[in-house]
Amino acid sequence: MTRAAVVQGLGAMVPPGIVTNAMLAERLDTSDEWIRTRTGIAQRHMVEPGVATSDLAVVAGERALKAAGTDRVDLVVLATTTPDHPCPATAPSVAARLGLAGVASYDVSAVCTGFIYGLYAGAGAIAAGLADSALVIGAETYSSILNPEDRTTSVIFGDGAGAVVLRAGGADEPGALLGFDLGSDGSLADLIMIPAGGSRQRTPVEPADAYFTMNGKQVFRHAVERMEGAARSVLAKTGWRADDVDCFVGHQANIRILRTVALQLGLPEDRLAVNLDRVGNTSAASIPLALADAARDGVLKPGDRVVLTAFGGGVTWGATGLIWPDISVF
Repeated sequence: MTRAAVVQGLGAMVPPGIVTNAMLAERLDTSDEWIRTRTGIAQRHMVEPGVATSDLAVVAGERALKAAGTDRVDLVVLATTTPDHPCPATAPSVAARLGLAGVASYDVSAVCTGFIYGLYAGAGAIAAGLADSALVIGAETYSSILNPEDRTTSVIFGDGAGAVVLRAGGADEPGALLGFDLGSDGSLADLIMIPAGGSRQRTPVEPADAYFTMNGKQVFRHAVERMEGAARSVLAKTGWRADDVDCFVGHQANIRILRTVALQLGLPEDRLAVNLDRVGNTSAASIPLALADAARDGVLKPGDRVVLTAFGGGVTWGATGLIWPDISVF
């Protein structure tokens, strides 16, 4: 039997604070209708001052471990664009707070594709026999890097975290990750960027350089192309046709991106998992949060064929597939 990584448990959390479109319209040149029409987002969750990415990651990790019925893993991978500090990585702190001190742990920075990259890392370690289990977390506090005066980004992003526990198993088991397609194109790095704060530009030349920036039109085009392409590659690796997919979980960036990708794949809209209306774009947390909501809402059921795909800064993209297992979700 081929050794594979199998999804054993899923946990998710969003902070209690809700920011509605109407609340944003009070301080920005926008409206609820403008935001909904262009993004599909009605509200997003944001942390209170003093709450960091690790705080969200720990809760999501605790819930995933509880759902999996375990308190130990061999590896912790944290996908985030918003680490607690530029140095050190946030994953070791999260692991220690989860009672996993001494376990290998590291951050993955692939922006909105981060969770897929994290699954790839965890699955690779398990398939190679380097680990028997892994906790993969996507966690973000995007409210910490957004320019509050920029309506092009402030209306899109939210905070949250989601996590899965992977265990070693067989490729023929429900929950086994059945193949990956990952890629990147650094020539497009400026499409999604925080210009200042790194070794290239330590100090902001302009105040806006310290904040997250995005070229929305170009991101839309490349996101559709790359998410569709990655999904098709995974379909080829699994031997599925598009008609075989019961639940398509794309990165929750924009409802128009999701619908366009589904249309080009030939998938009916009712097979899309969508929760961005409630949580916005949560970057690396997007896919596990969407999985959790889809499972709770009955959109995602045991035995369903599932394709996950995302596009993010770098630029990066990726996809994977699995048959959804009968697991707990917390």
